[in-house]
Amino acid sequence: MSGVMDFNVKRLAADAGTLFSRAVQFTEEKFGQAEKTELDAHLDNLLTRAETTKHWTEKILKQTEVLLQPNPNVRIEEFLYEKLDKKVPTRMNNHELLGQSMIDSGNEFGPGTAYGNALIKCGETEKQIGGAERELIQSSAINFLTPFRNFLEGDFKTILKERKLLQNKRLDLDAAKTKLKKAKMADARALAEQDLKMTQSEFDRQAEITRLLLEGINSTHAHHLRCLNDFVEAQMTYYAQCYQYMVDLQKQLGNFPSAFSSNNNQSTASGAASISVPILPLSGPLPANTANASSGFTELQNFSGSRKARVLYDYDAAGSNELSLLADEVIMVSSVPGMDSDWLMGERGNQKGKVPITYLELLN
Repeated sequence: MSGVMDFNVKRLAADAGTLFSRAVQFTEEKFGQAEKTELDAHLDNLLTRAETTKHWTEKILKQTEVLLQPNPNVRIEEFLYEKLDKKVPTRMNNHELLGQSMIDSGNEFGPGTAYGNALIKCGETEKQIGGAERELIQSSAINFLTPFRNFLEGDFKTILKERKLLQNKRLDLDAAKTKLKKAKMADARALAEQDLKMTQSEFDRQAEITRLLLEGINSTHAHHLRCLNDFVEAQMTYYAQCYQYMVDLQKQLGNFPSAFSSNNNQSTASGAASISVPILPLSGPLPANTANASSGFTELQNFSGSRKARVLYDYDAAGSNELSLLADEVIMVSSVPGMDSDWLMGERGNQKGKVPITYLELLN
């Protein structure tokens, strides 16, 4: 027991002596009072390259996380769940929240109305985009963020550890050189030369270990390049899905009548009060006799008098000067001087108001 304790005491004393000599060497180097062994140019370049790789990997990782999750509070919450090794609670993203609001409001206004139906269609598409965004985040986390994070928390920490050991071996080597210079007696010089030989060997061995690790940065770059390709492919898939969803939505909504662009531009340019615009329904065929109906409307607008017209689609009046319509009902319509060409005056019993011609079919 006594022998073990003596060995431990001697070992602690040796370690303390080594730490002290390193501290002295480091301090003297800082004040220019001792020489410093420089690393060879190749090893120095490898160290610089590793630091550069670490710097930009951290920056790209951080900005990608911001891109995929812009909310900093949510990022912090997800980080804490990850550290606690707990599952992150599922929450709706912004597209899904917007989609749900649109669907709820569409149901409130009525799925049978043009506006309500459009809101529901838009809401469903927003939720599809939200699902695609969720897939993008999941794919990017697995194939892009995780490999980058593994490099910073694994390979680079190993490099830092070995680089610190190399720094210590270099300080030991330079301390041994300084000790040899100061040795005067033959015995002291012989001991210093033996110490220098040992520290030189340990330094060379550690430099080789560090060099091999640093040369592995080439493999890291090759791996990160593959991860980058995966990330680009995931984004390409996401944006292609979003584009297709919007194209499909546009087809469902149909084309707006020409009055939309002209009325909208006029109200924007003049700053006047908003003009209600007739919107085509989301589904259902257009009447086959569109050309005949158009000529009939033109004739009606050019001459006084009234005609019967069948309502093609439901229409919700946007103001007190308009008349709400029900599909398949028959009303009387007439032209009023100065009225926009896309509107007629409609009458149903004692009710009267503007009606959009795109919702009407003139009867003989």
